[in-house]
Amino acid sequence: MPLPSAAPDGKILPPPEGIVTNSGSLLTEGRQGRTSPTEKTRLFALFGNPVGHSLSPLMHNAAYEALHLAARYTAFAVPDAETALRRMRETGIEGASVTIPLKTTIMAGLDEIDDHSRAIGAVNTVWAKEGRIFGGNTDWVGCTRSLKDHLDLRGKTFAILGSGGAARAAAFGIRQEGGNPIVLYRNPEAGIALARDFHCPSRPLADLERVEAHCLINATPVGMSPNAAGIPVPPRTLSRFAWVMDLVYNPLRTRLLCEAEAAGCGVITGLPMLVHQGAEQIRIWTGKEPPVDLMGRVAEEELLRRSACRGNS
Repeated sequence: MPLPSAAPDGKILPPPEGIVTNSGSLLTEGRQGRTSPTEKTRLFALFGNPVGHSLSPLMHNAAYEALHLAARYTAFAVPDAETALRRMRETGIEGASVTIPLKTTIMAGLDEIDDHSRAIGAVNTVWAKEGRIFGGNTDWVGCTRSLKDHLDLRGKTFAILGSGGAARAAAFGIRQEGGNPIVLYRNPEAGIALARDFHCPSRPLADLERVEAHCLINATPVGMSPNAAGIPVPPRTLSRFAWVMDLVYNPLRTRLLCEAEAAGCGVITGLPMLVHQGAEQIRIWTGKEPPVDLMGRVAEEELLRRSACRGNS
């Protein structure tokens, strides 16, 4: 059977390179050469819908090649969590990334979930072991490691825009590292619930100019391509923050970050969070230390390539 690949209706499509032998092992030809035909390829995946835009297959496959692992990571567009878990079991997928809209619905079908994921209320990483499927969350790891590349979180206040899964992961991670999150919401019900769960204050987004914080984090999709002209807060408010982080990574330089830089703020793009959460998944699945710099480089090159293509279209 062909190696699974993404399809709009969740059907399995043949991969862009490589073939599956009758024994089930994969012969792939990467940039550095071929894997051994006697070495069984380990399968990893991304489940969600849509997934065609994802940078994860590029990052993960580059990492496996650099680690000399016979492994292949493929994106699946699936209609629901049940389909994703069934495909894991039927095809021998060892580990998978989970993205929207499955991060919460997949939890009910897992055999075990770690405490961090329960606190956040979402799973973005699953893995199979001894017939059981486990769930964890590496989004919070990605967020905090991205922040810690630039500043010490301890004792600092972080104003988080949003109240969805990304905001919950950010609030949890900041708490874990000794920081103080404050939730700025448009949706009172979700925002107040998030603040209650993580024992932190919350304010309506309209109160932004009265909030004192060291760093502003956009955990909403505002400004994401193709709606890159969007900005979640008025530019005049940005000079009050030493740092501004945008969890949106496409485009790489969002309007929010451009305005923040013009206002004199330090800026943190969303790409390092994506890279760090993916690297942590590789550690969980393989026990190996991933080439984080390589993953970031190939992801950034692809984003720049896409941006150039849009500019020429």
